[in-house]
Amino acid sequence: MVNSQLLSRIATNEGHGENSPYFDGWKAYDGNPFHPVDNPEGVIQMGLAENQLCFDLVRDWIKQNPEASICTAEGVAMFKDIANFQDYHGLPEFRQAIAKFMGRVRGSRVTFDPNRIVMGGGATGASELLMFCLANPGDAFLAPSPYYPAFDRDLSWRTGIQIIPVDCYSSNNFKVTKQALEAAYDKAQEAGINIKGLILANPSNPLGTILDRETLKDLVTFINARNIHLVIDEIYSATIFNSPSFVSIAEIIQEMDCNHDLVHILYSLSKDMGFPGFRVGIVYSYNDAVVSCGRKMSSFGLVSSQTQHLLASMLSDECFVEKFLSESSKRLKKRHSMFTKGLEQVGIGCLKSNAGLFVWMDLRHLLKEKTFDGEMALWRVIINEVKLNVSPGSSFHCKEPGWYRVCFANMDDETVEAALKRIREFVVRGKEENQELPTNTNSNKRWQKNLRLSFSARRCEEAVMSPHIMSPHSPMPHSPLVRAK
Repeated sequence: MVNSQLLSRIATNEGHGENSPYFDGWKAYDGNPFHPVDNPEGVIQMGLAENQLCFDLVRDWIKQNPEASICTAEGVAMFKDIANFQDYHGLPEFRQAIAKFMGRVRGSRVTFDPNRIVMGGGATGASELLMFCLANPGDAFLAPSPYYPAFDRDLSWRTGIQIIPVDCYSSNNFKVTKQALEAAYDKAQEAGINIKGLILANPSNPLGTILDRETLKDLVTFINARNIHLVIDEIYSATIFNSPSFVSIAEIIQEMDCNHDLVHILYSLSKDMGFPGFRVGIVYSYNDAVVSCGRKMSSFGLVSSQTQHLLASMLSDECFVEKFLSESSKRLKKRHSMFTKGLEQVGIGCLKSNAGLFVWMDLRHLLKEKTFDGEMALWRVIINEVKLNVSPGSSFHCKEPGWYRVCFANMDDETVEAALKRIREFVVRGKEENQELPTNTNSNKRWQKNLRLSFSARRCEEAVMSPHIMSPHSPMPHSPLVRAK
């Protein structure tokens, strides 16, 4: 009561979304992190979309270019200039390097203007900054589902805007359609909701798929006809490891007669380069007013000038960039193949994908009940017994229960093998125990009753909404797959 009087509504509301299964899994890992020697029975972190496969290349470049840092003997002469106040437009050499890198990632088929680059504190800060520029509290953006869970936090928490899911389904590999967009838009209009735009990630998080040219053209046509904004998050654009190649919205609008003022790109170095700790977020807008307003707002979330200085040098090294992008693609392909083949060996499939740092794993056949309660029941088993932090599809607003996002690029090969071993043991043990279930009708009824009691809809709801009532660490009786299937 006292806190509610002392603190603001923004500070104390539930808009952050922390009390969700997406973040609950992280809490389970934080409380019991896996280590191959010190804690081999701990939780393996497979909920973090981080690219750790090419740090050796970055380390080698840093050793070979010590002058790029102002904290070395070779680079200390620049310390004073970089440490002093910098304009919130950003270092010119940094914006030039970022613009060139963005073009290189997109196959040099499009160029980017350094003067249109606006900085934000990571993709999170850049996303929120753009929402502040484009919409008023109460306005809404459409977002094809499944979509990145933190969109709800990044885009809505402090801005007061709404995110309205556009329902997509596995029947067409979750591809967004004109019909689905029109249905969501019309429904919002009927409800009196002001739609300001459409936002989505390409490549998709969590699907790991990319949008083809025709779909991108449909999106541009859709927003252009309604005079609403199109925001494309291209943060995974350099994580393509199989054909077809990535097509940026920047290419599409070059080929179409459309209002460029409505198109905006979000970017970051967190995924493509594996630098989330550097907090490099970028808004690239074709709208002059948005660039101007965004520059003013960026003073609340600038990238440090020290980081800008280092990255300007690194990203200007064309030989390094070419080698890094090529090698990263090869390593992602190898890791993706290693992980998906390991799942296939125990009968687990994934949505076909060619990008990203994760797979969209299909466990629908392991659900006892084809409901979101059943999905949560299985997820709790995976967290508590198998000790893998994977993310349930419902946290991505997926309309079909039984899908889970699993990240594979934030660990070494040995940890991947440890995770696959746990999954194999989990599935095999579950099959054996299912075969050993008593055939007596009364026994089966008692078992089913116990299962329902263990995972009632009410308890699952409490687990999601109140982690203090039931955290991922809560002890659960019975064996893993028997409870889930």
